[in-house]
Amino acid sequence: MTSASTFRKRTLAVLGGTAIAALALSGCAAGSNANTASKTLTIGTTDKVTVLDPAGSYDNGSFAVQNQVFPFLFNTPYGSPEVKPDIALSGDFTAPTEFTVKLKPNLKFANGDKLTSSDVKFTFDRDLKIADENGPSSLLYNLDHVEATDPTTVVFHLKSANDQVFKQILSSPAGPIVDEQVFPADKLATDDEIVKGNAFAGQYTIKSYNFNNLISYKANPNYDGVLGNAKTETVNVKYYTSQSNLKLDIQNGNIDVAFRSLSPTDIASLNTNKKVTVYHGPGGEIRYFVFNFQTAPFGTKTAEADPAKALAVRQAAADLVDRDALSKNVYKGTYSPLYSYVPDGLTGATTVLKSLYGDGKGGPDAAKAKSTLAAAGVTTPVKINLQYNTDHYGESSSDEYAAIKSQLETDGLFSVNLQSTEYVQYSKDRKAGVYSVFQLGWFPDYSDADNYLTPFFYNPTDKEAFIINHYDDPAVDKLILEQGVTSDKAARAKIIEQIQAAVAAQLPTIPLLQGDQVAVAVKGVSGVKDTLDASFKFRYAALSKG
Repeated sequence: MTSASTFRKRTLAVLGGTAIAALALSGCAAGSNANTASKTLTIGTTDKVTVLDPAGSYDNGSFAVQNQVFPFLFNTPYGSPEVKPDIALSGDFTAPTEFTVKLKPNLKFANGDKLTSSDVKFTFDRDLKIADENGPSSLLYNLDHVEATDPTTVVFHLKSANDQVFKQILSSPAGPIVDEQVFPADKLATDDEIVKGNAFAGQYTIKSYNFNNLISYKANPNYDGVLGNAKTETVNVKYYTSQSNLKLDIQNGNIDVAFRSLSPTDIASLNTNKKVTVYHGPGGEIRYFVFNFQTAPFGTKTAEADPAKALAVRQAAADLVDRDALSKNVYKGTYSPLYSYVPDGLTGATTVLKSLYGDGKGGPDAAKAKSTLAAAGVTTPVKINLQYNTDHYGESSSDEYAAIKSQLETDGLFSVNLQSTEYVQYSKDRKAGVYSVFQLGWFPDYSDADNYLTPFFYNPTDKEAFIINHYDDPAVDKLILEQGVTSDKAARAKIIEQIQAAVAAQLPTIPLLQGDQVAVAVKGVSGVKDTLDASFKFRYAALSKG
């Protein structure tokens, strides 16, 4: 194997001294990039960033930033779920376990550092070495090692042959390429180090950064990828703590675009406002709650640990959940009931939970839940602490989980203590095992059933899956690996169905709803539909005004 140092760049990163401060929303003058419009656009969101370093975050709010500023080997063009070479010229299998990528020549980061195969190798070596529990390294389950054979050639050596989703993984949160002159090899870079290092090579760079308050992006004239140059020179993203304030600012024209998240009531109201347009696009988002197998009732680390009783509790909860009521009463039809682990529309999707639990038709069945608990010797009411979050998963989560509490407490079968925490702390707590039963949502990385299975349920011996709930089934692990390398579509669909059936019998999570993306823009803003259709990635560079 060729050493990474063979092609390591000699240029040292120059760290700028610009202070990080809030930017006035009045806008900035356009730059010299002739291919961008000389206008400023302001976007509002209630999402939250955890960290900018791609190795240390695996959440929608952080990826929304990374997706604008970091380069990818492969990406999804506007209006297509199919991945294409981005800063790569080409990429394909040159052997069953070797995926070879050729980079475009003369690539550079915004700070002037050359972007070569050495940076690519460094990026993926670093992801695997750091293996941060908050990061996306679980997506690299099939990657053995990376080889840089010349300055523009990278060979990914895989553990298993014929990987069906590796290209898509290269376009996912595991895929942003980082500058080896700025990022440390064995620990996370701070947000300040990344911004000062100007270590960007995507469609935008970050001009000013005020954590979860305001980010100002400046178009990168040197971006050389499949997406083309940004249409707007400066984009300001304003972070809101309240959906109602976000709605108020978009309807009053104080911002140009609102994206993630508005309540169903706000969306319905804005649909009648002639000054704005409401756009819908494919999202693949799912909402669900998780049982920690160690600390949930009768979990392995509780005083009354009992696997049979723990399963009965999960089964009874599945019997009582009324997805249709959540869809209609809380979300006004903007989300649909989800009866399995892979959402409707993807290869291998089933409705296995509909037949296994409740009334067998998708509705709840309290008598069945009571019988399940009694048969296992579980005394009722079963007490559970159910944690949820409103500033990341939306303010409607309060109504959603109040409804779930009511459903679970039918006939006195459960006693539910609802608790809510701000998202940045919530993310840390749930990964530290603080919560026994908790809400999560999922915003897919790529359009394939694998992305709803591997990050959730694949637990290799050296790393736990993304949801960190201590669920582990070697048989499921084996099936997940098998589906990932099965090239026959029908055979792969069957394996995906088997995985869902096996997981449904154990209920590490209870899926609730699936929904699409929604964005609202004032009249005169174009490109919103294009970026909503871009395989779950909301790219600011597609937007323009005037």
